[in-house]
Amino acid sequence: MAAGLGLAALTACAPNTPRISLVPEARPAVLPAALQAPSAESAELRNYYRVLQQDLLTRGLLRTDGGGPETPFDAEDLAKNFEEIAFFNEYAGRAGSERTGGLSRWSGAVRLVADFGPSVPEGQRQRDAAVLNSYAARLGRITGHPVSTAAKRGNFHVIFASADDRAYVAEKVRALLPNLSDSDLQLFINPPRTHYCFVLAGGPQEAPFDYIQGVALIRAEHPDLVRDSCIHEEVSQGLGLLNDSPRARPSIFNDDDEFAFLTSHDEKLLKMLYDPRLRTGMSADEARPVLRILAREAMGQPL
Repeated sequence: MAAGLGLAALTACAPNTPRISLVPEARPAVLPAALQAPSAESAELRNYYRVLQQDLLTRGLLRTDGGGPETPFDAEDLAKNFEEIAFFNEYAGRAGSERTGGLSRWSGAVRLVADFGPSVPEGQRQRDAAVLNSYAARLGRITGHPVSTAAKRGNFHVIFASADDRAYVAEKVRALLPNLSDSDLQLFINPPRTHYCFVLAGGPQEAPFDYIQGVALIRAEHPDLVRDSCIHEEVSQGLGLLNDSPRARPSIFNDDDEFAFLTSHDEKLLKMLYDPRLRTGMSADEARPVLRILAREAMGQPL
């Protein structure tokens, strides 16, 4: 459309100039991916997720209000939820059946980079980059830890890509995570339809709980609300809140899709995660006495 408008304006600029016969430029054999119609697979996924979002909204899910009087929680809830979300990994063991071994978080600055597959339209790129930028600033305020966005040389890449961008995703992830297993790489390239989005984050072998890199994948086929929800959850989990818990409410760290955006409960969890009284790599048993103090402080309750 932009090219068409530009041509119309150019033609209108000189209505009285003599006509000149020009040899048209040869059209490229393959149009840029962003100008091509999506494949049948990508179009079907876009429709599937559109219907899914509408179904969730109809059922009162994907709430953006952050909770209310019907979702109360106290300091004890907060401490228990923190332990289950921060010390267990949803992929290492479902329902908190396996501990990660230690508290995970970033000691250095987090620099988020938005990467887009070739098929993602420019308008969607600008929108999603703006959402990521605003969210990074919010996370920095909540945690007191340096979190920002960068155009390049970041250490936490958020990839927005469609099913038509598999080759791009494969090349990007191989470059960012050269030691990634084949099974995990396939998760990025061919994610199951049930995976709306996901993240991998970690540290070096000698200090696995001290995160230095993260990579998230968000499907470009999602409607705006679900893409925004993915940004909220995956970036927050990539900061160290690894798990989902059915008991956490109001929270995005819960597989029930009740809330789309970070809640006040979740903000408190993130603030606790980056409190200097906790130590990267410490066990749940070591952290538990400190968590009780932090949770009561977060709730404004006396110690």
